[in-house]
Amino acid sequence: MIDESIISGESPEPSAEIRLTQYAHGGGCACKIPPGELESLVGGLPADLTFSNGSELLVGLHDGDDAIVVRSAGNSTMILTTDFFTPVVDDPYDWGRIAAANALSDIYAMGGTPVMAVNLLAWPRDRLPIGLAAEVMRGGMDIAVAAKCYLAGGHSVDDVEPKYGLAVTGTADAGRLLRNDAGRPGTPISLTKPLGTGVLNNRHKATGERFPQAVETMAELNREASVAALDAGAACATDVTGFGLLGHLYKLARASGVTAVVDPSAVPYLDGAREAVRDGFVSGGTHRNLGWVDPHTDWGAAVRTDDRLLLADAQTSGGLLVAGEVPGSPIIGELVESRDRTLVVL
Repeated sequence: MIDESIISGESPEPSAEIRLTQYAHGGGCACKIPPGELESLVGGLPADLTFSNGSELLVGLHDGDDAIVVRSAGNSTMILTTDFFTPVVDDPYDWGRIAAANALSDIYAMGGTPVMAVNLLAWPRDRLPIGLAAEVMRGGMDIAVAAKCYLAGGHSVDDVEPKYGLAVTGTADAGRLLRNDAGRPGTPISLTKPLGTGVLNNRHKATGERFPQAVETMAELNREASVAALDAGAACATDVTGFGLLGHLYKLARASGVTAVVDPSAVPYLDGAREAVRDGFVSGGTHRNLGWVDPHTDWGAAVRTDDRLLLADAQTSGGLLVAGEVPGSPIIGELVESRDRTLVVL
């Protein structure tokens, strides 16, 4: 239940424990605009820009990739992305760590290396102590340091809801990018982090229960997974965030002109995730994700409703979904020749 002081606009009592998740209508990547609406929103924008300055757009809007990639006239390849969201956990330092790791993930999902970033902060300064915002940014800085990515400056606004994230610039080898449209039939699908952060975060928001296993997986960088994917020869990948595993896999398979076959029994989950679904802690974003992919999915007779919801669970700072075998990561399915449905869940 939302604290009534939030609705009234009053500041909480100084002695009260401040639960950041109660200051936002949604949490983490579950507060994204639904995928179908987002595609309609950007559908009218030019996807293939060309300028006469010697630069070249390598990855743009066309296939819904994780970041924009441009090769400059000097032949350097640059990646740019941004990501920010409302509190996914109550602890401000952990929220900062998670938001920063999530923003950096888009660079890793393209096969790049983050180089520099700036902060993006929205803060209800009359309702939340500014010292909490400092803790959020400290968490972001610690993750940036761990990634060896310079972080300074940025932009802040006074807002009704707290929001935090980064805008990140990285570099890559143009010949070794990971992109949505490079999947080929006969390729295994690897997943580098377990699912379940969405339902566990939703339970945390509703009850105050803490799930350290979810916090640590969300704060974990996808750097090693990205390097391992490239070393294994992968050319196609994305990260799993607000559209859920099936939503991001659908986009990848559609862009690559293939069908993705998933074995639900091979998908790893965080401890407590199944119980959270059973007990009804499923976000509206997850239901919207499932509604979006359902018309494009051939469901096996044994796939239960709970399994469908977990596969569509709106993740925050999830792992990489790689078309290829990544050492140490489970194989959850394969890409096959295109069929009537883009997704097949056995």
